[in-house]
This record gives sequence, structure tokens and C-alpha cells, in this order.
Amino acid sequence: MQLEGTVLRGRAFEPVEGRVVVEDGTITAVEETTTDSTDIILPAFVNAHTHLGDSIAKEAGGGLSLDELVAPPDGLKHRLLRAASTDEKAAAMARSLRMMEHGGTAACLEFREGGVEGVDVIRQALDGRDIEAVVLGRETADAMREADGFGASGARDAEFGELRAETADARKLFGIHAGERDSHDITPALDLDPDFLVHMVYPEPEHLQRVEDDEIPIAVCPRSNLVTGVGVPPIRDLVERTTVALGTDNVMLNSPSMFREMEFTSKLADVPAVEILRMATINGADIADLNYGLVEEGRDAKLLVLDGDSDNLAGVQDVVRAVVRRAGMADVKDVYL
Repeated sequence: MQLEGTVLRGRAFEPVEGRVVVEDGTITAVEETTTDSTDIILPAFVNAHTHLGDSIAKEAGGGLSLDELVAPPDGLKHRLLRAASTDEKAAAMARSLRMMEHGGTAACLEFREGGVEGVDVIRQALDGRDIEAVVLGRETADAMREADGFGASGARDAEFGELRAETADARKLFGIHAGERDSHDITPALDLDPDFLVHMVYPEPEHLQRVEDDEIPIAVCPRSNLVTGVGVPPIRDLVERTTVALGTDNVMLNSPSMFREMEFTSKLADVPAVEILRMATINGADIADLNYGLVEEGRDAKLLVLDGDSDNLAGVQDVVRAVVRRAGMADVKDVYL
């Protein structure tokens, strides 16, 4: 297979006119050459933080605080999840996964509520889909063993030291929410030596230094943070210290659209568009050790093709900036997963 157009090549997303050659699902060449295509070829997205179970209750709980919405065990989300049947949850998640596929998302890092049953439900929702989910079980060690790792709610909610050790022994991924409401749970989260942190709205200087020294990646979810009223993360400060990836968080609060997350982040934070595109692609892939997120030789061919001649994108002067700040699902021409 060969794709032609403007290729956003490598980690710098350098726009080059040319073609991408794919053999057996792997990118074997990125060639500069003259083409007649107006397509824009870029890596498919990696959504670094999702809660897809919330798909059963989109826009529920307007006006509630963060704790009232999502705090375990009796936040609105958890009560709605307990009340829904397995088939209802699987069907709702499958619809969100399908939307993400159509919007060019190759994978998501899913914090999966419900113990072992919750892990089973998302496996059911993924059946027949091309999108991948790096599933982080929650609540029990058994859920971690059935999943790809463990996703902790936050150091203020429980003691996670034993689960962290078991996850490390299993050589699986450990992520934890930290600094979403305030800074109080960041130090205990860092003491767990996590593979990555989520949110970090309220890091203090000493936290930023530890993140930099220990090279701990962070998944930020600025749309979600604004909706829940907790503020917004200091994205530029975080980017200057470590690897930062973008997530869309709870489907109850926001659509799982990486286009919307990129645009919002770009217009909110003083961060170059090329860095935000990395946050939406390779940075999330690096956290989960996935072999995609860039258009370069040797990477899995998880690719997104945009129509560069759409009414929205025709005439753009800065292609990367246009992808980050302007493009949307209506501009998607093809998705290769």
C-alpha cells in the first residue's frame, strides 16, 4: 500500500510532499516525491486517558462537583455504572470506541472501573474493532492481572503500595491520578514510582523537579479539568519538564475527540502546535510502549489521512498548526488501523 500527499514525517512532523509505503502493516519507507494529492498523512492518535464506562451517561450530573461526579465509591458515575447491565455498558463503550476509530484514534489508555468484570466488559466492547485499548484495571489485584496494568484513582482514596508492587512484579503499567483537586496527593503518588501520572493541575515546584528528575510522564486532560471546575494544568511548565500526553478523560463530561482536545489545548496553553501534536500521538504511544504514533520507517502503520482540500483545510499555510487547531472529524478521509 502507498499513501501520497503531504506527509507529517518523524517526531518533528516535518511536512514533506511524498508517499508512505506500507508492507504487512509496517511503514517501510517515507519517500519525498512530487504528487498530485492534497491529502495530509499523519500518525493516528493515542488517547492517553479515558474512562469509557461513562459512555452510558453522557452529560449527566451537570452542576455537580468533581467529587459528586466521579469520586469512588459513590460518585454519580459509580452509581450509574452499578445500575447498568453488562450489555448496556459494553454497547455504550463500543459506540465510543467506534467514534474514536472514525476520528483517527488508534489506541486509548483506559482506566477501567469494575474490577475483573470491568476488564471483561471492555474486552467485549472491543470485539470486532480495530482500535486498541491499553486497559488498566482498577480496584483489585485480580483486575490488574486480567488487564494490561493498574489505574489508581488517587493516593487520597486508598493505599496503593501493595498493588504498585504487584503491578511492577507483573511487569505491567501503573498509572495514578494526582494533583487534580489540589497538591496534597502528589507527593504520595510520586512515592509510588508510577509509570505515569494523570492530571497534575496543581504541582508545586518540588513536584515538578521530582517529575523531571525521575522522568515521569504525565497525561493531561484540560477540557475535563475545566468542566469539573478544578482549573487547568500548567501545560507549558509540564512540557518543559517531561513527556506530556493528551487524554479526553470521562465520556460523561467530554466527547473522546482528540481533535477537540488538541484545539482546546492549543488555544489555552502557550505550547507550539508541533508539541501538541506529539502530545496527541507519540507521547501517549511512548507511555504505553506502542510501536506507532509517528510516520517513520519501522513503525506500525497506524495512520490518519485528512482531506487537505476540504472546505475547512483548503488554503492552509501551516499544515501542523491547521491539524492541531482547525481539523475535525469532517476532514477525515481515511483511517488505517
